[in-house]
Amino acid sequence: MKILKPNNPFLVGGILLIIILAIFALQSTKNFNINEITPIETKNGLQKAPELQKIHNYINTEPDIKIADLKGKVVLVDFWTYSCINCIRTLPYLKDWHEKYSDNGLVIIGVHSPEFEFEKNFDNVKQAVEKHQLKYPVVLDNDFGTWRAYNNRWWPHKFLIDSQGFIRYDHIGEGGYEETEKQILKLLSEKDETVKEEESNLGSTENPDFSQIGTPEIYFGYKFIRAPFGNKEGFKKDAVTEYSLPDTFIPNLAYLDGEWETKADFSKLVSDKGKVALTFKAKNVNIVAGSPDKSNLTIELNQNPLTEENTGTDVQNLAVPVEEQKLYNLVSSQDYSQKTIVFEVTGKGFELYTFTFG
Repeated sequence: MKILKPNNPFLVGGILLIIILAIFALQSTKNFNINEITPIETKNGLQKAPELQKIHNYINTEPDIKIADLKGKVVLVDFWTYSCINCIRTLPYLKDWHEKYSDNGLVIIGVHSPEFEFEKNFDNVKQAVEKHQLKYPVVLDNDFGTWRAYNNRWWPHKFLIDSQGFIRYDHIGEGGYEETEKQILKLLSEKDETVKEEESNLGSTENPDFSQIGTPEIYFGYKFIRAPFGNKEGFKKDAVTEYSLPDTFIPNLAYLDGEWETKADFSKLVSDKGKVALTFKAKNVNIVAGSPDKSNLTIELNQNPLTEENTGTDVQNLAVPVEEQKLYNLVSSQDYSQKTIVFEVTGKGFELYTFTFG
């Protein structure tokens, strides 16, 4: 058998791109599989809602909150995590439903199941809850006890529970807001026929057109990584590697410059300065990052400084100060065309977890 070894870099890039896109599923969700299935009680074809389990801490509620004690209410259980852009974009709708229907018997419980280690920190979650002005209960599911009980695999994932404690509807990912609200009203009206749909307080909420986003989420920790770095140096687990940027970039592969150490959740800058480069197809670019000693990012888009038309919300004076571990919006542009971002990092200790897009 003759094995052909392609020496055309564009052919190699095309093959890699096909592989990346082949594993790129459901852009409006994040998938995280814990291989443990919990049987769910059923009755008359309906699933009994599992109880909250192994909760570490509570925000906006007393520690003894239980699904069983909410019989007679309609309960929406929302699995989320605070640095997930897909989750963040659903929060205005959850807030709106809480404001409109809590007096009619709707109880929303945000089950915060962390993707990264820093999302287990109570203060970090509490700060995110305050930032987004969430008034409904949020519980910290750090050991994925409730996640497993609901056989969940996704961020975000909403379950609607009727007044008798049975799961009647669920929705994975973003979107489906009109249908979810119809189901909320249906369950509320089962116990009170006078409940009517109230006017939304959202105004216009822009949602991304996922059909036009051509770049999947990109991870920098070896526990979650879906594609290799574009650098010829590759990466070594828990070891420092010195990287240099090539002259050209293969789309949808991330490139590093400087000395970096790849950990389970993130890649950490070891040198005083470094760079990150990516050719992507999307309107908006976000990173999940942090820096114990505070780092600063200077950004170029298509080899030019950012302008008013493409500056992200976390950019200050054409730079992004990074300290707390969270999601940072770097670029907010007007179209979904292919672009190249290069940002220089000043300050060793910078931790890069993921790129996400909108």
